[in-house]
Amino acid sequence: MKTLVEQLTNYAAYHRDRRNIATHFIGIPMIVLAIGCLTARPSIDVAGVPLSLSLLLVLGTSIYYLLLDLRFGAVMTALLAATWWFSIGVAAQPTSVWLSTGVGLFVIGWIFQFVGHYYEGRKPAFVDDLVGLFIGPLFVVAEVAFAMGLRPEVLRAIEATVGPTHLRQVGLDSIEH
Repeated sequence: MKTLVEQLTNYAAYHRDRRNIATHFIGIPMIVLAIGCLTARPSIDVAGVPLSLSLLLVLGTSIYYLLLDLRFGAVMTALLAATWWFSIGVAAQPTSVWLSTGVGLFVIGWIFQFVGHYYEGRKPAFVDDLVGLFIGPLFVVAEVAFAMGLRPEVLRAIEATVGPTHLRQVGLDSIEH
């Protein structure tokens, strides 16, 4: 299994434009919520807990994140637990509300992702490595941590390989000021 730094570095290589990263702060949470909602049905009540694919995904990905890094893993587990709580609430709604919420969040979230990658000028990371679908949410949390001055050693290790973020001038790269 790759380390935290290896996973984030690989993902960061596809995400150096700040506008792309900014769209991920909207798109990725929407997609995670969508997947949570859409997989929260059907469910089986086990001792008052709605057991569904959504819960299994939360548990499985939480374990993966915790194995990568305890601190980031704990944050991701808390966020995924909140996602699951939101998802079971949506899944309890009428089918039209459940489905329109899940599909709506999914479609709009991916629109944000693809707009961001237009700015980046590069395809999404998951195209080359499906693990990128799991690293994306962790990348957003890591970017928040870096912005807060947390985990500078992880940021330094990533930037040593892929360099700092930048603002790419789409269509204006060749114009001199």
